[in-house]
Amino acid sequence: MDFLVSLANGLTGIVSAGAENLVGLITGVLPNVLILLTLINALVALVGEEKVMSAARRITRFRILRYTVIPFMGLFFFTNPMCYTIGRFVDEDCKPAVIDSLFTFAHPITGIFPHANSGELFVWLGISAGLTTLGVSTTPLAIRYFLVGIIVMFLRGNITEFVTKAMLGRETGKKKEGK
Repeated sequence: MDFLVSLANGLTGIVSAGAENLVGLITGVLPNVLILLTLINALVALVGEEKVMSAARRITRFRILRYTVIPFMGLFFFTNPMCYTIGRFVDEDCKPAVIDSLFTFAHPITGIFPHANSGELFVWLGISAGLTTLGVSTTPLAIRYFLVGIIVMFLRGNITEFVTKAMLGRETGKKKEGK
């Protein structure tokens, strides 16, 4: 009988912890994301959607910018999780790759710019804890982590774009065969 009571208490504790987390997200992150989306949509409407999209197409035409500068700017200026709104300014077939680049860079940026992904700061703190314990500067490690992050996000963005376009091409081929 005690086992069932402990099991029920444990389950109730898990559900309560999940509910507290949900309330935290609803009162913390959700309003920020909604305000940012509203702000971006208002700015795009003021400037003109065609002008913004034309500028975005020019910038994202170059792979090096699409998978390094754009994700960096999204994380640096909008922070996580609001950075994903930057995908609005990318062509549809490149969106998965840009989002993959953002996911990839969400941790490496934290060593130099902790505001960009403060919710995951524990990853950087865990990585740098050994150096901090030894009294060694973490700056060289943060710079290396950042540079490797840029290289990896560029590679992953290109690989994801290749896979996405291959899958879209295969899907298009199936639709043509079915006609």
